[in-house]
Amino acid sequence: MMNNENDFQALDDAYNNYLDKLNSVSIEFQTAVPVKPEQLKEALKPKPNWKYHEDLTIKEIEDYITRTYSAHYSSKIQTLDLIESVGDAEAFCRSNILKYASRYDKKGSAKMDIMKIIHYAILLYHFSGQNNEIEAPYETF
Repeated sequence: MMNNENDFQALDDAYNNYLDKLNSVSIEFQTAVPVKPEQLKEALKPKPNWKYHEDLTIKEIEDYITRTYSAHYSSKIQTLDLIESVGDAEAFCRSNILKYASRYDKKGSAKMDIMKIIHYAILLYHFSGQNNEIEAPYETF
């Protein structure tokens, strides 16, 4: 067990040394999908110390959104694309956030309602142009 700052520093130094070597060496894996050194580096990077396991929630959201695309959207043009073409995408996303929030846990799965709220919030973020703006982060609580 590490008990002092020197132990943590030694571990951090060893990890950084490993990452440096990883960048300079070509690694071959016997997998169906080739793994690039930068992908492995990212996978091995320590995860943030998030108290509420937000990293797991983000992964669940990503999986949910991926499933919606494979289940619902077989055409390259989606209904939301048509709604955007008439300038109503932001209002549509906001309205759906309100719809799923107001019916939360009343029509089946509370978790599914939350997934839909988050998905529409991500879409609202996109259509409002927020993903193009970089602002200084701020604490909300």
